[in-house]
Amino acid sequence: MRMTATVLAGAVLFAGGLTACSSGDAAKPSPTSTPVTSVAGTAVAEPAAGGEQPKAITYDAKRVPVGAQLATSAKIENGKTAVTLTVSGLLPNTQYGSHVHTKPCGAKPADSGPHYQNEKDPVSPSVDSKYANRDNEIWLDFTTDDKGAATSSATVAWEFRKGEANAVVVHATATHTEHGKAGTAGDRLACLTNAY
Repeated sequence: MRMTATVLAGAVLFAGGLTACSSGDAAKPSPTSTPVTSVAGTAVAEPAAGGEQPKAITYDAKRVPVGAQLATSAKIENGKTAVTLTVSGLLPNTQYGSHVHTKPCGAKPADSGPHYQNEKDPVSPSVDSKYANRDNEIWLDFTTDDKGAATSSATVAWEFRKGEANAVVVHATATHTEHGKAGTAGDRLACLTNAY
């Protein structure tokens, strides 16, 4: 798996699909390509008191302010899945963790369920590095620039199971890798619903 994180120069939102340089007609998807699933820049809001929840929610308005923008997309091609997260309006020069989670965002941080795992850990919460790792989950950790913007991408050698990956969660710290803490990244600060 290859993971890259690139800080944007400003608060530019990623609203299109993932692109790659190639010779030939880039507009035609390959026969084994699945179209991009994406959520354009969405302003985070406080959780609703009841009923339907906003698409993007902040659970900590000090670290992910109301109005900050989150965007995500995914593309499946040749058995690989590439996911990109773009953020703006967060705290400047700050490191955050981020992962794909199994359930849609809800009023409470835990409502988005555990991390999506290609091979599910039989123990929950998963802190075993055999399961909680960059090859078995989608990790999108990033560090914002001086304007609070960043983008992060991860590519893995598998595809999501239909209906089991439904949100991207932004966490308070970079993701731990050591056994017994693997996959943990502190409090859930914000959530963006996107069914992959």
